[in-house]
Amino acid sequence: MNRVLLNGEKLTLEEVTAVAYAPERGHAIEVQLSDEALDKVRRAEQAVQELVERGEIVYGVTTGFGAFKDTVIPPDQVAQLQRNILMSHAVGVGDPMDQAAIRAMILIRANTLAKGHSGIRQETLWLLIEMLNRDVHPVVPEQGSLGASGDLAPLAHMALPLIGLGEAVYEGETLSGAEALARAGLSALDLAAKEGLALSNGTAQMAAIGVLTTCQAENLSTTADVAGCLSLEALHGTPRAFDARIHAARPHPRQVECAAFLREITKGSTFTRPDESPNVQDAYTLRCIPQVHGAVRDAILYAHWVLEIELNSATDNPLIFFDDETGQPTIISGGNFHGEPIAIAMDYLALALTELGNISERRLMRLTDEASNRETLPAFLIQHGGLNSGFMLTQYTAAALASENKVLAHPASVDTIPSSANIEDHVSMGPAAARQARQIADNVERILALELFAAAQGIDFRRQVMGTDTRLGQGTAPAYRLIRRRVPFLEHDAVMYPYIEAVRELVASGELVAAVREALPEAG
Repeated sequence: MNRVLLNGEKLTLEEVTAVAYAPERGHAIEVQLSDEALDKVRRAEQAVQELVERGEIVYGVTTGFGAFKDTVIPPDQVAQLQRNILMSHAVGVGDPMDQAAIRAMILIRANTLAKGHSGIRQETLWLLIEMLNRDVHPVVPEQGSLGASGDLAPLAHMALPLIGLGEAVYEGETLSGAEALARAGLSALDLAAKEGLALSNGTAQMAAIGVLTTCQAENLSTTADVAGCLSLEALHGTPRAFDARIHAARPHPRQVECAAFLREITKGSTFTRPDESPNVQDAYTLRCIPQVHGAVRDAILYAHWVLEIELNSATDNPLIFFDDETGQPTIISGGNFHGEPIAIAMDYLALALTELGNISERRLMRLTDEASNRETLPAFLIQHGGLNSGFMLTQYTAAALASENKVLAHPASVDTIPSSANIEDHVSMGPAAARQARQIADNVERILALELFAAAQGIDFRRQVMGTDTRLGQGTAPAYRLIRRRVPFLEHDAVMYPYIEAVRELVASGELVAAVREALPEAG
């Protein structure tokens, strides 16, 4: 992918993620505006100019904002009104958003404006897109948005450099907005009617974080399937619970898909327990992987569906529409800036990812607890226990992360505090929901890395007692080999945190999932 063409209708999560991470991955992706979008933008721009010239009363164009909605602004102050909204609304606090999230936010906002319902000028939209293309990244504090009237504070910070204010990072240096633009060969501009409102009123922050988290969750979901199967082999478990007949009898689609994937991953393994064993079933964390992981897949799929709609939606207010026959414009005030769809999707995703971490931590416990694994593996996956603590503390860390996730999983969308003198009297808290989901995803990424690290250690102990007939499954084998290229078998205690990070990087980069999928070209 070397180009993303915005038309307001077809932006995908995969394109957002590609653009978001392009600089740090060394990719060059140019963002452009389609001719169709340019025509729509010009038409809405002209409609706004005509409305102002006629002196019509339009919210946010010739009136104040929020509780000042009934205050009429004289025509000669309309431009100042738009500049003022960016200055007065840039009240964000907290740590700056990371570069990937900022890039995703700019792209999403630009695509929304490209729909032609917002009334922004083409030169203003062009400058926003060129900031992205030339790697001018506004400094945007994470906190301050209630997620209704959109992400006002974060988007105001994002837009300040367009008018030469605020701060932006360019070539690794934090500069004034004006200086960052100048170094990138760009110039600040003066806003026209409606533009400050169009830039700052929408769901781009929560959508940006939501997209990055959802794509991360898709990777984690598959990683969890691989980790669960590697643990199953290390614990001498049975894949019998993945039998297609069981899941056809309870046909939740994602459960069925997950079970099929697990069967493919473990196919050909000699580490699993044969059907004739008197030990007929495993603990829930092994036996119920399809049921738990399948339910997580449902939540991820729902978040993906919600966000793909949101990426291609007009989320500011008011919106401009045109009569199909006469072409006459109408401006309508509504509430598309309300982030409830994203807020609920992110809370659902957070709950699901928390469960993915919970079940992974319990599998790690079984790997390290000699009594729980029917003495298949030595206590804490180490010889000479007592002198060596082995993997004892890896479970502590996983438990700490899983417990933290339970706090973070408290749904943000059930809370609301009225704002703007009770005019904006119900809010979504979507940005908080998205940030919490992303924190949980990061924690789960580490929990899964700990499980994979421990499972590989367990596989090596199993090999010592199995002799020559040792074949991992066709999906777990490439995962194991990849882990062993980064981390060794530990014969005695060692400083472990670099090994944990090495496995986490395999997970986060998608390299582990890619290796497994390459071995299973037909798998789901």
